[in-house]
Amino acid sequence: MSRYPIFLAAMALLALANPAHAADEHIIIQSTTSTEASGLFDHILPIFEDKTGIDARVVAVGTGQALKNAQNCDGDVLFVHAKPAELEFVASGYGVDRQDVMYNDFVIVGPSSDPAGIGGGQDAAAALQKIAASEAPFASRGDDSGTHQKELELWQKAGADVNQASGGWYRETGSGMGATLNTASSMGAYALTDRGTWISVENKADLVIAVEGDEAMFNQYGVILVNPEHCPSINAKGAQAFIDWITGEAGQQAIADFTLNDQQLFYPNANQGQS
Repeated sequence: MSRYPIFLAAMALLALANPAHAADEHIIIQSTTSTEASGLFDHILPIFEDKTGIDARVVAVGTGQALKNAQNCDGDVLFVHAKPAELEFVASGYGVDRQDVMYNDFVIVGPSSDPAGIGGGQDAAAALQKIAASEAPFASRGDDSGTHQKELELWQKAGADVNQASGGWYRETGSGMGATLNTASSMGAYALTDRGTWISVENKADLVIAVEGDEAMFNQYGVILVNPEHCPSINAKGAQAFIDWITGEAGQQAIADFTLNDQQLFYPNANQGQS
């Protein structure tokens, strides 16, 4: 067994107990556009920083890019939402452990005119089959983000080849979730979005939720320490302090307390068994 988990746990407790000692520290969190755009970090990070004295800096990109950045040692901790890719990251030796942090869900949104006739449905794959059959416009992030990976998984389940449709009714924006929703609204297209970003977007234009409630659209977020044996220069002590805080009682409560328009965006589920 690696000596690092025991060492890091001790260092994290020291940082939590002595915030002044950590005042000159900072950590880089490689995370997603959905957590950043929702406003979650604006809510939780000041609480963490007040507790520990550690300055937390966020790089918000798609999950795929966040994993690549962390693999290249351009970050101390990952906070992302593509569990298979996260587990592969750890198995490859780039990360230490992986813990559930919170969840919400994905929804399929589209124009209120609903050209594919999917409104009110709960079966994501069936809805995508209808979109493909009708060749109704669909805006995809196309950026290897956690949302994009989930979308491709659902298209595969639907038996639809979106590669063939690329550039036609299927449009890849190569952008974050907010920008992709703007594209969808401007072209009257459907899109898959995490609910947190959907709630936080102020100008939804003509877009409405068409499909929700499918278990296949469950959206789990996880946190991973970048492996200090692979990246000796990272701030492992500060990163472990963040992990301990976000998965602990105070961090979990901070997530639960974050709401917009009287709606809760994320639901904490650390230490409840890995889903």
